[in-house]
Amino acid sequence: MMRYFFLLFGVAVLLVVLIAGRRGDTSRRPPFEIFPDMDRQLKLRPQAAHGFFADGLSSRLPPPGTIARAEPFNVGGRAVYPFEDAPVNTGRETGTTNFVALNPLPVTARLLARGQQRYAIYCAPCHGATGEGNGITKKINAMAVVTSLHDKRVVELPDGDLFNTITLGKNLMGAYGPQIPVEDRWAIVAYVRALQLSHLGSVDDLSPEMRAKLK
Repeated sequence: MMRYFFLLFGVAVLLVVLIAGRRGDTSRRPPFEIFPDMDRQLKLRPQAAHGFFADGLSSRLPPPGTIARAEPFNVGGRAVYPFEDAPVNTGRETGTTNFVALNPLPVTARLLARGQQRYAIYCAPCHGATGEGNGITKKINAMAVVTSLHDKRVVELPDGDLFNTITLGKNLMGAYGPQIPVEDRWAIVAYVRALQLSHLGSVDDLSPEMRAKLK
């Protein structure tokens, strides 16, 4: 019985070697392919000839009046689409890797209020309500180290760098780009700057009228 087993085993090994070849061997012959379409598939370039359509093209231009895939938002009187290579979408100067220094959206009371709301939802659990890095995740030892947003290094970062970190994440911080819309990310940046200003500011930054009220 064992004789037949070893015989069948030897035949199986021989067949595998004949079909697959020995690993590391070189040959001028093309490899044996069971599913050749996994390596070579039909490819058609956009707008190229010999395509699927009756006129020979492989794709179609959008018909007149087609609505864009996303609604634009206003930046300085200009409509910007979310997929456009613009500072408001990337946090960088167009065509460069340099972060923009200032928030491209007008910093208004409405933007700050929105930023405060979004910050409380997405950022406060780790960074804390005041941005000092003492959120609930640190208190329960879920994260040993959380950056304080009032660190000199963070305060001196350009606004575009903060936007980029919110979008793509950094170190233990995950990416929030898929969850938070572009405008809300800039709103959070604006609110973080307000937190930093309140933390690092002094009485001398107030107007004479406001200083008088404090007294």
